[in-house]
This record gives sequence, C-alpha cells and structure tokens, in this order.
Amino acid sequence: MTPERLARIKQTLNTRQPDLSVLTDQVHKPRNLSAIIRSCDAFGLANMHVVWPKEGFRAFRKTAGGSYNWVTTHTHRSMDEAIQSLKVQGHKLYAAQLSDRAIDFRDVDYTLPCTIILGNEVDGVSVDAAAQADEHIVIPMMGMVESLNVSSACAIVLSEAQRQRKLAGMFDQRRMPDDEYNRLLFCWCQPTVKRYCDDRNLPYPPIDLETGELVDGVGWMQEVRKLRANRPRWDDEPKVTADEQ
Repeated sequence: MTPERLARIKQTLNTRQPDLSVLTDQVHKPRNLSAIIRSCDAFGLANMHVVWPKEGFRAFRKTAGGSYNWVTTHTHRSMDEAIQSLKVQGHKLYAAQLSDRAIDFRDVDYTLPCTIILGNEVDGVSVDAAAQADEHIVIPMMGMVESLNVSSACAIVLSEAQRQRKLAGMFDQRRMPDDEYNRLLFCWCQPTVKRYCDDRNLPYPPIDLETGELVDGVGWMQEVRKLRANRPRWDDEPKVTADEQ
C-alpha cells in the first residue's frame, strides 16, 4: 500500500454520501447495471440497491471498470422490501418516471436523504413502486425520442444531486459513520485478506489507519492457523501466501 494509494482511498471515503442512493427496479441488462454502478462511484455514492431481475444480478465488469469494488450493492427480493427498507432510513424516493405528476428532475431536493428509483429498459418503474414514490422526476427532452437509456438518465440525475450537495457543503467533511468508514477502509486496503476472512467466516484483523497495513499480520496468521487446526480441513481450501498477507 503506497502512501498515494492510501490517500486516494481515504479521500474517496471522506466524500462518500451515505444517504444518497440508487434503486434499480428489474433493470436486467448487465451493461446498464454496470454503467449505473460506475456512475454511483463517480458521483460519490456509497450504496446502490438492486431488485433482482428474473435472470439474477450480475454486473458486467468490463463496463463497470472495477467500480463494483467501491460501491456497496444491496440486493432485495422485491420492490416493496427495498422501498420499506429505505423509508425506514428516512429516504425520500424520487422515481424517474414519465407521468402526469412528474416534475423536472432539477426541482427536487437531493440534499435530503433520498434514493433515485430507476425502472427497467422495457417497462420503466413498476406501478406499485411508482405509487409509493414521493416524487416522479423527468429529464426534459428536446429531440424526437421520449427517453434516455437508463444508465444515461442515472448519470444526469446524479450529476444534479452532486451539484446540489456540493453547494450545500456536503462533500467538505466526512459524513460516513465511523464503523462503516473503518470497515470499508479495511476492505479497500486489504482486499485479499478480506476475501480470505469472508470465505472462512473470520473477523477482520485490525489495520494501522496511518498505513493501511495489518497491525500484526504474522501474529494474526498464527492465530488463524491455531483456529483452523481445531476445525475440519478441506483439501480444496484456498491458501494465503506470504505475498497475500
């Protein structure tokens, strides 16, 4: 971990917006999902919410450009489940939906805790989800087509959200809670150790917040070996090399 890399990670975490998110409603094309994730990362979102399409969720990694590593993706079984979860967190819901009550996307307040709901490529936002949204928003169109690609619309709306939040000074100081900040700092600085711990249901070891390195990598690995010695072993269990510690 170079000092420059650590500084960039901390700067990114310091500007992440924990109360601004996107919720996709059955968006099924991998390229669109991945482009949305990429926009979430670019405009400072910490979280994205997905209701699984019938085919299941899988980001198209080439389009995402690695941004799936930097945005926490939460999946939900239904729109009702996702919406209720966000409402409990106090989020306003802005559905990108052409309707009689739709307003210009620039006329809503993105400095409030809020989520932008994006519908799928064929049907748009589902009827039930649209009914539960606080506002319907549209991007005014001046050409012959009536709508934009869902990932393009996402980027335009998030650009306005970023503009409003920058004017309000919401990027000037860290807004992410300490526990989430420290968890993500570990995950981003130590991705190999993170995968090793996740695969074996192990707690994450402490890291030095000034360097991003494990406080005692050798000692931690010795403790892990002791723990594993008391567990059944599987021949196909992946090993961690010295270079991965």
